[in-house]
Amino acid sequence: MIEEIEIADLGVIASATLPLGSGFTAITGETGAGKTMVVTALGLLLGGRADSGTVRAGASQARVDGRWIVEDTGHVADRVREAGGDVDAFGGDGLAELTLGRTVTAEGRSRAQVGGRSAPNGVLTELGERLVAVHGQSDQIRLRSQSAQRGAVDRAAGAELDEVLARYREAFARWRSEEQELATLTRERDARSAEAAELREAMDEIEAAAPRPGEDDELAATAEKLTNLEELRLSASAAREAISSELVEGGDVLALIENARRSLERVTEFDDALAPIAEQLANLSYLASEAAGELSSYLASLDADGSNELEAINERRAVLGTLMRRHGPSLDDVIAALDQGSARLLELDSDSDRIEQLTRQVEEDGVLVASLAAETTAIRTRAAERLGTAISEELSALAMPDASVIIAVSDTGEYSRNGRDEVQFLLRAHAGAEPRPLSKGASGGELSRVMLAIEVVISASDPVPTYVFDEVDAGVGGAAAIEIGRRLARLSQHAQVIVVTHLAQVAAFATNHLTVVKESDGFVTHSSVKPLEGEARTEEMARLLSGLSDSDTGLAHAEELLELARSDSRLIG
Repeated sequence: MIEEIEIADLGVIASATLPLGSGFTAITGETGAGKTMVVTALGLLLGGRADSGTVRAGASQARVDGRWIVEDTGHVADRVREAGGDVDAFGGDGLAELTLGRTVTAEGRSRAQVGGRSAPNGVLTELGERLVAVHGQSDQIRLRSQSAQRGAVDRAAGAELDEVLARYREAFARWRSEEQELATLTRERDARSAEAAELREAMDEIEAAAPRPGEDDELAATAEKLTNLEELRLSASAAREAISSELVEGGDVLALIENARRSLERVTEFDDALAPIAEQLANLSYLASEAAGELSSYLASLDADGSNELEAINERRAVLGTLMRRHGPSLDDVIAALDQGSARLLELDSDSDRIEQLTRQVEEDGVLVASLAAETTAIRTRAAERLGTAISEELSALAMPDASVIIAVSDTGEYSRNGRDEVQFLLRAHAGAEPRPLSKGASGGELSRVMLAIEVVISASDPVPTYVFDEVDAGVGGAAAIEIGRRLARLSQHAQVIVVTHLAQVAAFATNHLTVVKESDGFVTHSSVKPLEGEARTEEMARLLSGLSDSDTGLAHAEELLELARSDSRLIG
């Protein structure tokens, strides 16, 4: 709720503090004193349009500061912190103090303050939607959108609708998801079939070739060997002949080493230093003999018909090369493609089964959604009838005895997460009249009373912390005005109510009475706000009744009204 509002240099108000607090606050004052500036100030705090024309003449800027008591957790506090501001702990019980501010310069520039920090004006608007509902002859009504009207009916329907709507939304979300998946699979079926065919062809090709890891490198090495087969044979042959052959002029390597060893062995008895050398020559002879043997084996292993094998190897390499170009770039990639293709093909081959399964599920869940939507409509329709009847009964006591509110629940023809229903509040101004949307079916004063009736009826199930009514009693008087006062008092049992009024019958029911007083020093006229209690309040009530604050008859009538209101309050309490 709003604890206090401070106004400086706004319109005719030079400086004023409005102590508000809980309950029902009535704001009265003479015509032209600036009562509307209070609503204007509140509008600025709620993100309303800034108009340089509202800045008091001679002042550089107008300033409005508001102090709210809010919960220290929840949407409001979270949004304030997101904007860089904060709320301050207040009196325990999970409550906190929130400050909002707005300045408007004479040049038309505006600045917003949220929780002690500058913030975009849009933040005030967001918070305002959560904190205050303003009803005035030029204000848009809170239930202006059909979604908000549907929400009001849903809250009036209560737990019965909540349970069905929760089941409907679960089924609707599942149904929509299934429909989307089915549409995607059906739309892409041809493309996915073509992909499956290409995969099968590729896998058949790879499986037929049966490549082995590293096979391409092995074949490349073998091809290199076979391509140079004759040169390998000649070189190996020459090497073997050089090591061991009787045809080598001057002796082969083995013969030369053996001659050298025997020459040393004949004289080692004369010098022991030659013995190790002779032993090394013996080892060399052994190694040379072994190398000669290995060369003979190597020569024997060389295929005289290597050209046939080379042709086969090149053909195999060509097959692997084709695979790598199509599915590579490497042979390892080709082998991996076989495994990956198998998994993808399994997925694609299951499309037909999945489409069949989804088709059944869509049909089943579609029937469930339709059934739950119909149940939702039935509950909404009953709640709308009850709510419309209750609002119409309120109107009869608010000087609109022939008016009625009809809440129409109609079929949109399409399912949404809220069902198939469109909800619209319609006003029939008098018997036989055509019901029309609220904003079009009533005058400004009538619209305010319609909204008061709606707020009184739904306030318990659809609460807003603060309601503000500007001239809600326009065009009303007598007993009807008393009924308006009673209903405002009843509404204040659930929320803070602030009313700008010119009727004593309404102001009498307020628990907090403020008056806007116009003063002049002969040069400048300005206004201020004063709380009224005791005799001062009785005098203001007499002025509202008769225009005379000191009339004995007016004072007596004022006391009578105040006592009536006090008796009513005791009954309400």
